[in-house]
Amino acid sequence: MFDPFSLDIWDPFKGFPFSTTLADPERSAFSSTSCDWKETPDAHIFKADLPGLKKEEVKVEVEEGRVLQISGERSKEQEDKNGKWHQIERSRGKFLRRFRLPENAKMDEVKASMENGVLTVTVPKEEVKKPKVKAIEISG
Repeated sequence: MFDPFSLDIWDPFKGFPFSTTLADPERSAFSSTSCDWKETPDAHIFKADLPGLKKEEVKVEVEEGRVLQISGERSKEQEDKNGKWHQIERSRGKFLRRFRLPENAKMDEVKASMENGVLTVTVPKEEVKKPKVKAIEISG
């Protein structure tokens, strides 16, 4: 059975009353970067929310085995000696999302674009070939 999320990162502590990222703020709070996956008749379309990141800070890669990988890093802001932080909630650090694509994905035609902090990755699909049906004349 096809499981598109078989390589997706799973956080066993998601939903618990404590945050695993608070213990180590340099750890990836982005590992759960929000991604949507929509399938249309022509393509698989992925959208990832990456606010504040430039396209140069994001990598989109395809790997053997029809795996789409989206990764990157939000750098830590430089310390400012003129102020004092009262609260830090915005995510920083590395993130990684992986998706195993179905067999009809054209891995050599993947396109990506980024606009207003939203990464869009489009993976075209192979045309579905309808089986040829040949009518057989019945003699007699």
